[in-house]
Amino acid sequence: MRVSEILRIKGSTLFTTTPSASVIDAVKVMAQHDIGSLVVMDHGRLAGMLTFREVLETIAQRDGVLGDVSIEAVYERDPLTAPPSLEVMELRRVMLDRHARYVPVMDGSTLLGVVSFHDVAKAVYEDQSFENRMLKSYIKSWPDEETT
Repeated sequence: MRVSEILRIKGSTLFTTTPSASVIDAVKVMAQHDIGSLVVMDHGRLAGMLTFREVLETIAQRDGVLGDVSIEAVYERDPLTAPPSLEVMELRRVMLDRHARYVPVMDGSTLLGVVSFHDVAKAVYEDQSFENRMLKSYIKSWPDEETT
């Protein structure tokens, strides 16, 4: 299975923000849509990612007060990205190595979507469940030794 298949199943809804936006506004969007990240776009290009990790670090550093902190001050500027052709198992390995929970999917300089670790885990689970059912079906239809 490839990353493009996850995006096809997941849909193309994308939530973005700009570096100049406030973190508190980003938190409101993330809470409203029950998402853990926003893609930071600057003049139509991927600039980075803002995830709940950066938000929590900022809250901790500022004793619980976000005030007027801008996304520019806290977002991850060099996020892991993936091409749509990447195999999901390879993406899973890289996400684990880099501790990445959200990965923008890029086709060249075009942002296609974001894949979360949850999306990857779900895809792997469903793929393995399908394979398991096929193997069980094959084993059940295996001819008995007495009939051969």
